[in-house]
Amino acid sequence: MFFRTTLFLQTVIFWCLGQSVASRPNVLFIVVDDLRPMLGSYGESNMITPNIDNLAQHSIQFQNAFVQQALCGPSRVSFLTSRRPDTTRLYDFYSYWRDSAGNFTTLPQLFKNNGYHTVSVGKVFHPGKSSNFTDDFPYSWSVPAYHPSTLKYKDAKVCPGQDGCLHRNLVCPVTISDMPRGTLPDLQSTEFAIKALRDFSSKPRTLFFLAVGFYKPHIPLKYPKEYLELYPLDKVPKVPNPSRPTYLPPVAWNPWTDIRKRDDLQSLNVSFPYGPIPENFSQLIRQSYFAATSYIDAQVGRLLDALETEGFANNTIILLVGDHGWSLGEHQEWCKYSNFEVSTRVPMILFVPGLTTEVHNHHRKFPFVNVLSKKPLVYHRDPENLKGLKTVNFSLNEDRSFDETYESSEQTDVLKFVQNDSLLRLKYWRGKNNIIEERKAKQVSELVELVDIFPTLAELAGLPKLQTCPKNSSYIMLCTEGSSMVPLIQGASNWLIKNDFSIIKHVKSHYHDNNKLQVKGWKEAVFTQYPRPSDIPVKDSDQPRLHRIKIMGYSIRTRQYRYTEWVAFNQSSFTMDWSDIHARELYVLDTDQLEDNNVAGLQTYIDIVTSLSLQLHQGWRQQV
Repeated sequence: MFFRTTLFLQTVIFWCLGQSVASRPNVLFIVVDDLRPMLGSYGESNMITPNIDNLAQHSIQFQNAFVQQALCGPSRVSFLTSRRPDTTRLYDFYSYWRDSAGNFTTLPQLFKNNGYHTVSVGKVFHPGKSSNFTDDFPYSWSVPAYHPSTLKYKDAKVCPGQDGCLHRNLVCPVTISDMPRGTLPDLQSTEFAIKALRDFSSKPRTLFFLAVGFYKPHIPLKYPKEYLELYPLDKVPKVPNPSRPTYLPPVAWNPWTDIRKRDDLQSLNVSFPYGPIPENFSQLIRQSYFAATSYIDAQVGRLLDALETEGFANNTIILLVGDHGWSLGEHQEWCKYSNFEVSTRVPMILFVPGLTTEVHNHHRKFPFVNVLSKKPLVYHRDPENLKGLKTVNFSLNEDRSFDETYESSEQTDVLKFVQNDSLLRLKYWRGKNNIIEERKAKQVSELVELVDIFPTLAELAGLPKLQTCPKNSSYIMLCTEGSSMVPLIQGASNWLIKNDFSIIKHVKSHYHDNNKLQVKGWKEAVFTQYPRPSDIPVKDSDQPRLHRIKIMGYSIRTRQYRYTEWVAFNQSSFTMDWSDIHARELYVLDTDQLEDNNVAGLQTYIDIVTSLSLQLHQGWRQQV
């Protein structure tokens, strides 16, 4: 039965791809460091991210995707092994799961073991001890991982200051030509990844799993200064909730100690642990985060353009995800290091040719949009292979829309991007009949977790289906503590527009809320956690080493609530004591979307606290 089910799924997927059952799709896995879902496609009208937005229009966009821990190393090991931090036993950066927890198979390792050439570019695994100082080579990768040569200067004093000297700043717009070796790490990673795609195109029988990890908008916020022009300081939106919540337990506070070490922050003499950062500098941080995000959007655009140029757009699964979010002054906090929504919710966009979009060669799916171009919008047709639109130079009008017409002997096509309903939509007016095809990101509102990525990509590629891990899985190399999102993808694919622009009727097991897809029977809660060394903020509250962890904040997120218990934690046995509760948090998301009012101590909510506490103790296994 398993073989028949798998074979059927392969047949459906690759029939849609226009390939034989024996073939499989390539995979482009894009990880962006510290990227929260502050993107145009997620309704952020102030953000200029046209390349990622365009990817979303051809993809499924998960509106409620959550990490397992809001810290780079633990998060990446978690989603690349599909095991949660209590299983990987990694809450910091200083242990290697194969030594400390179990010889777990990773996502790229599974693809490598099934005939894929696996390549790591940039920051995929967190470098250092947590990936054995090799990015888990040779287990996960066919060749040693690539790291840009300029990464060694990531904390160098290269940021121009008002005093005419160079500093180690948090806010660091730079002139590229003035940088060591005249470039930046993410520019180097993009070039290396593009070269890898060219190499793959010269070897047509090579299946590839290409993972590209971008370093920004992680601190320092170092990026080409031209991107500041996109965000005039007086237009940068202010923090909607800049005050520390009155009833926030001290153990839950993230004192953002890493940015305090930067020269520009130190000059402000901000008090520990609560600050606050002055509003004028707060706006500078936000401006630079926005600009750094647009800089990374451009690198994603260049990468996707190359993927299509090399002929892979119709046979490559693309997943773009952030490893965790980043606080931008909400609750008077900065960085990640917490269980708040701004730290744990991330963008996740999945492109599957033939399922999330139809396969065709009429026009390019991923033309590079250059937001820095001063030229008017121009599309270049490729007359030799008629692949269609080649490159886009982007300029914003007052209504945040732009359009261009190109003509051929047979028809006139108009391509128009329109900022509308808080979403960037892509429209084609085709030929003399004025047929309209509108593209809009297909949104899935179900709660998903990054541990769901591994089983999803494996199933979409027709690889062996992962079984759910038992409670003690230390000796099991391949299993999952997540759930395959294929049911969500199949539901969304039933909502596609056919080539004749008629709507495909969705199946009865799915229902829609406006433009959002929901699937019955899916998990009703997701889980995150964060460690602390003490009940009150101290210098290492943000990133305590294992031997210092005394308390663990376990959080359950449902559609209506976020509930957290801060409980005693034994770092030797990796166990929690639910009877030793140090603090509780409860946020009612229907009325408190920004999580400003902790109502866990109110008598009115005692029944809800009791119910959510039980669900939290039962854990994720009750959801699969």
